[in-house]
Amino acid sequence: MPRKGEVPKRKVLPDPKYTDAPMETRRRLTKFINVVMQDGKKSTAEKIVYGAFDIVSEKAKDDPIKVWERALSNVRPRVEVKSRRVGGSTYPVPVDVRPDRSLALGMRWVISYARGRKTERTMTERLAMELLDASQNRGAAVKKREDTHKMADANKAFAHYRW
Repeated sequence: MPRKGEVPKRKVLPDPKYTDAPMETRRRLTKFINVVMQDGKKSTAEKIVYGAFDIVSEKAKDDPIKVWERALSNVRPRVEVKSRRVGGSTYPVPVDVRPDRSLALGMRWVISYARGRKTERTMTERLAMELLDASQNRGAAVKKREDTHKMADANKAFAHYRW
């Protein structure tokens, strides 16, 4: 945290493969590849994501970018619970999620639950299946979003502690 001023958000470069998609979608796709990436191996992450998109286009008979966008919109949370300390007690307070954080959480959940799937053999297949499930409002990532919303709904009584 700097002492002076805000740190500017860095713009990621647009995706080089899907040039027919809108610029903002291409930037989100590059961000998604960066979240998949481990140990700085970007080319491996690109192979995983592009391979998953190939599987998605085969199985869904639809544009993989549209399926991916639908999956992310189904996984992104609208509200979450944050802990607030008031008078010696800690209360779970429901707060609205900023759009950039919502997107980051959605990407993280899809990828982490894809990694956790053990029925498929490769990460490419796991990611493709998780994206297909999420685009149809199924799967572990969608369940995580619903659990987050249920938690926020259950703690509406503490909403007045929001500041």
